[in-house]
Amino acid sequence: MTLPLRVLLFAATLASTAFALDVRTEMQCADDFGKKAPSLLLRNELRPFWPTEGSRFAYRVNTAPGQHQFFQVDLATCVKSPAFDHEALANALGQVTKTHIDKNKLPIQQLEIAADAQSVRFRANGKSWRYTVADHRLDPDDLPVQSVPLLSPRAVRASRGGNGDPTELTFENMTDHEVEMMWLDPAGEPKSYGKIGAHQTSVQHTYAGHAWMIVDNQKKPLGGIVAPDHPVTAKITGKVSGPDRVDDKQSPDGKWRASTRGGNVFIEPASGGERIALSHDGSQSDGFNGEVFWSPDSRKLVAFREKEIKVRTIQIVQSSPPDQLQPKVKTIDYAKPGDPISQPMPHLFDIEGKREIAIDSALFNNPWEIMDLAWSGDSSEFSFVYNQRGHQVMRMAGVRGDTGSARTIFEDKSDTFIDYSQKYFIHRLAETGEILWASERDGWNHLYLLDSATGAVKSRVTQGNGMLREVVDVNEKERRLLLKVVGVEGQDPYYEHFVRVNFDGSAYTRLTTGDGTHHLEFSPDDQYYTDTWSRVDLPPVVELKRAADGKLLCELERADDSALLQTGWSRPERFVAKGRDGKTDIYGVIIRPVHFKADAKYPVVENIYAGPQDFFTPKAYAPWSGMNAMAELGFVLVQMDGMGTNWRGKAFHNVCWKNLKDAGFPDRIPWIKAAAATRPWMDLDRVGIYGGSAGGQNAMEALLDHGDFYKVSVADCGCHDNRMDKIWWNEAWMGWPVDESYERNSNVTRVASLRGKLLLMVGEMDTNVDPASTTQVVGALEKAGKDFEFLSIINSNHGSAETPYGKYRRAEFLVRNLTNR
Repeated sequence: MTLPLRVLLFAATLASTAFALDVRTEMQCADDFGKKAPSLLLRNELRPFWPTEGSRFAYRVNTAPGQHQFFQVDLATCVKSPAFDHEALANALGQVTKTHIDKNKLPIQQLEIAADAQSVRFRANGKSWRYTVADHRLDPDDLPVQSVPLLSPRAVRASRGGNGDPTELTFENMTDHEVEMMWLDPAGEPKSYGKIGAHQTSVQHTYAGHAWMIVDNQKKPLGGIVAPDHPVTAKITGKVSGPDRVDDKQSPDGKWRASTRGGNVFIEPASGGERIALSHDGSQSDGFNGEVFWSPDSRKLVAFREKEIKVRTIQIVQSSPPDQLQPKVKTIDYAKPGDPISQPMPHLFDIEGKREIAIDSALFNNPWEIMDLAWSGDSSEFSFVYNQRGHQVMRMAGVRGDTGSARTIFEDKSDTFIDYSQKYFIHRLAETGEILWASERDGWNHLYLLDSATGAVKSRVTQGNGMLREVVDVNEKERRLLLKVVGVEGQDPYYEHFVRVNFDGSAYTRLTTGDGTHHLEFSPDDQYYTDTWSRVDLPPVVELKRAADGKLLCELERADDSALLQTGWSRPERFVAKGRDGKTDIYGVIIRPVHFKADAKYPVVENIYAGPQDFFTPKAYAPWSGMNAMAELGFVLVQMDGMGTNWRGKAFHNVCWKNLKDAGFPDRIPWIKAAAATRPWMDLDRVGIYGGSAGGQNAMEALLDHGDFYKVSVADCGCHDNRMDKIWWNEAWMGWPVDESYERNSNVTRVASLRGKLLLMVGEMDTNVDPASTTQVVGALEKAGKDFEFLSIINSNHGSAETPYGKYRRAEFLVRNLTNR
């Protein structure tokens, strides 16, 4: 019997709808579980209370969902015990506040325990109390709110984020001028919350993780704070901690003030008087940009001059703006590889002679950037770091203040690239004329102590096959450093550890030892610290240690995920296999769905991002992630870092040089095959891949170059042609000038080799990667007659696959093409 066409169409529509509803339902179930999962992890949220005096360290830790308890450690004996009788204190607090207080939810936000442990001072709900242990007496107290300094504006913007529990900030304006409180919204835009008069105080209710900036009456940022999860007082002094440099145009002796007008440099007496031109041939299109550097003796001045260039612009069409019917066109500045750049150059002026001293610029005539300029203490020379365009020369140059002659103090050169965006570090020691400088000159990122007069290496601060990851603190007085390092022998080389070491490389002291990646939090007096470490397959462990030598005093907590494991959830599995050379270890993880069955066969889906700026496989423990959510659709998820990514040494990193299309696939594919060799539930006949941005470029490359292995790909917002993407990221790895390697690495030029099922996605309002990078691939695929799917997410910026609809379409495409559902 032949069914009518309308019946067949109805049946097809019904099947399609049922399928769509199934994927959405499974995604919602995964999302619901993901929201619940963190609450099933216990004893992992530790809040320390460092003693201001005495030897009693205290902390709060979550002991059950929505509950917590307080503990103390006697720093003299390292004995750990409850901080107090929780039930007795709850009863006492309930009586004085005439409210019910749950002993497992004590609202204590600040805590100090007396040296003899016979009394406790704490703040709760905005009030301060003293609790006497012997008679459970509770009296009002004057425990001051913890005081913290303002951070630099840059530090605030970098660390803002989150939307935690309610808390409050007290701002004390200690200056002689009115200031204004600005809350930074999720987009980083400042919103005024009122002004604070000179020597006045204001209490602001907020949430943990919210960022606040303090500005003066000219809207100039004075500093700010990211709210912690407990009340603190921030003192506004006009001075902030952090690296922000104040561009002071007044001479050190206070006699002159510099300025730029009409493209020229002027000075005028600080007390008032005639303005004097130091330059005469500047203009708006070829002039000085306002940045000046006075010599310490006030006799010389350096200013930067730059030519105006025509910056490339791109136009992005917003098809469906929320505030009008007709589309909008947004035009943004967007320099691309090979474009001209402004290249500001230093010019030297003699104040007494009111003239310019010509500088020999042969050592720095093609800058990507000139940075970190500083004068010597005796004003005889100024120096700066010259990053040559193409990033194959990083040179510290010195220029004499009397003649303008230049010399090379120190330099690094590379046949491939210098990783300036991730590994650059310089610190001048003004009193001794020394320089701390990070370099990969021996193939590993290490720190060197240089003599600024001769450029000679005085000592290697670090060495070996491990690497400097970050200089955390420089103690000039004690000539000692706190460093974050990777590559600890016997562990995953990506795990972050901490060491102390002297400037000359001596007294190298490991502060962390546990087999995992570490995070430290120091006491205010720097005598102690908590060391929190974990792995993807080990919940966090928190240890209390002595800062002087890293000695373990006691283990504070070991997180418990037994309730999470009882749901069927399993920890990610670490796996190591050899890469393309048969010798180099490649590190990755395997994530299974919650209701995993060992006798079933699962498609394998790789989450890829092979950007050379970092590594991307998770290292720390997390109860849930986007890969967990994807696995719940019936997949085994994998992620690993192949050659060409960062922090495994220069040879490992160099694989990406003019070769971004490699993306580590010659390492990834053997890794997946090796994992599946002992895991029969990994079905290598059904392998998919997805990624965004550089990962979008990589995900499409999988089907262009390795379509025999990868069968399905979702590529979101990819920088598919490196000539189309932003200038800094692509010139960093592909070099300058633009050459044939750019075309050779382009996905657009290689569409003929496409195999497998491809979904291309892009946000129509992407301001990070030009949306045309994706639509040009679409045009090339259409011209080549290739089958593929394309989805533009309306009103979405970069990362369109992370929007609700984008997540659904990505999941639906992978499920439809990799499973039988």
